[in-house]
Amino acid sequence: MTTNLLRTADGRRSADHIGVSVRAPKTAELISSYLRRQIVRGELKPQDALPAEAELMSQFGVSRPTLREAFRILETENLITVRRGARGGAQVTAPDVSVAARYVGVLLQIQGTTLEDVSVARMITEPACAGLLARVRTEDDLADLRAVVTELPTATGSAGLPDSPRWTRLSYRFHELVVERCGNKTLAIQVTVLQDIVATHMEATISREVTEPATWAPFRRQVRSFMKLIELIEARDSEGAERHWRAHLEAAAKSMNRLVPMDRQVVDLFS
Repeated sequence: MTTNLLRTADGRRSADHIGVSVRAPKTAELISSYLRRQIVRGELKPQDALPAEAELMSQFGVSRPTLREAFRILETENLITVRRGARGGAQVTAPDVSVAARYVGVLLQIQGTTLEDVSVARMITEPACAGLLARVRTEDDLADLRAVVTELPTATGSAGLPDSPRWTRLSYRFHELVVERCGNKTLAIQVTVLQDIVATHMEATISREVTEPATWAPFRRQVRSFMKLIELIEARDSEGAERHWRAHLEAAAKSMNRLVPMDRQVVDLFS
C-alpha cells in the first residue's frame, strides 16, 4: 500500500486557503520528513536497518532516484548512513551534536561572531549546568568525572607538553559530562553546541601555540579546578559549583585570549 505522505494530522488549512504562496515540497522531502518523524519518535532506533529500497519504493510509490534523494537529505542530517552494493542499505544512526554545532557555526561565522562572543554565552549557561548537577548528581556521575581527571595528567607528549588532540578530547569530555548529567536536556544541548565550537578552536590553538614547558602551567591549574568542581558537586553545593565553574570558564577564556586574542578571532569551523 502506498503511504499517503500529504495527509495532515492537525487539520490546519493549507496555505492555498489563506492566500499565501509557498513552494510545494518535493516528494523526496516528504519522504525524508516521514522517515525523520519515525526516527525522532523512536519508532526507528539507532542501528535499525531501513527496509530494502524496493520495498520503500513500493511503499511510497516513487522511483529509485527520488528515494535516494530522500536518503541524501537524511544523511546530511546524520540521521542515517547508507552503504552501497549488494549488502548495502540504509541504517539509522544516533544524531551527533557536532551536526548542530556546524549549522550554528555557519550562522555565527556569516555574522562575523568572535570566539569572545561565544565564550560569553557559554559563561552564562554552562555554570548553571554545574549548579544543577550538584543537586541531582549520582555516585556514577562522580565516578565518571573523576575518571577523566585521573587520565588528564597522562595526556602529554614525549616533551612533556600537552598532547593537543588527547588533552582537548578529555577536557571536552569533562565539560560534556557536567552538561549531560545536569538533568535539563534543553540546556544541555544548547551548551554542548557552544562547547563543540570552542573545543574546535582550542585544539588548534594548543597545537599551534603551546611549544614550551612553561606554557604547561595553565593545564595543571585546569586539573586542580576540575577536582575542586567535583568536590563541590559531591557536597551538593549548587551555588558553590555554579560560582566556581563560572570563575573557571572566565580564567580559561583569559588564558586562551593570551595565546590568540579572542575578540579578533572569528568563529571558523571550516578552515
